[in-house]
Amino acid sequence: MQAPLLTLALCALQLCPAVLGGPQHQRFVLGNGWPVRLSKVRNFAWQNCDHSAPAWVKSLNVIPDPVCIPGDVTVMASGTTTETLDSPLKVIVVLEKRIGDMWLKVPCVDQLGSCTYNDICHYLDIYIPPGQKCPEPLRSYGIPCHCPFKVGTYNLPPSDIYIPSMDLPSFLTNGDYRLKTKMMHDNEQLACLKLFFSLQSERQWFW
Repeated sequence: MQAPLLTLALCALQLCPAVLGGPQHQRFVLGNGWPVRLSKVRNFAWQNCDHSAPAWVKSLNVIPDPVCIPGDVTVMASGTTTETLDSPLKVIVVLEKRIGDMWLKVPCVDQLGSCTYNDICHYLDIYIPPGQKCPEPLRSYGIPCHCPFKVGTYNLPPSDIYIPSMDLPSFLTNGDYRLKTKMMHDNEQLACLKLFFSLQSERQWFW
């Protein structure tokens, strides 16, 4: 699928930068750095929230459920766009946690939570400097890694990501979460995706 849609779908959880599994189930490693240890992610679900938008996710599978951390997760995805996606591509993320019968918005702290990213094209250029070849499996499957992204349908075959022990900020405690992420260009909404998941974490004690 297109790199911006893959960013929306796989990294809207904001637990990692734009990381993709490699061909033939190659494993990639994510980082950490906060005092609450994430142990499981369960009940993952998703849906498009704007069926009139030019770009949307066609399929997204994450197995197993629950995802045990540290451990391997296999991701399969596909997406399409009927319009060329070009810079600036703003991404607006709203993350909410269930408290009883209510959903409370999680604020943006250190680029985690309900944050706005003014141009994901800029972040892609940071992760993959212009002139550098796109990483696998993007290169093998003809998926671009820089703006602009042409009209088309793209598929990510089963790809494994290894997630080692990962620390989270204290406000991402055990519970149910929902996340809505929108991609915008000027005033046009290009894509909208909702993710649903539950986190199980353990507080780390330092002596």
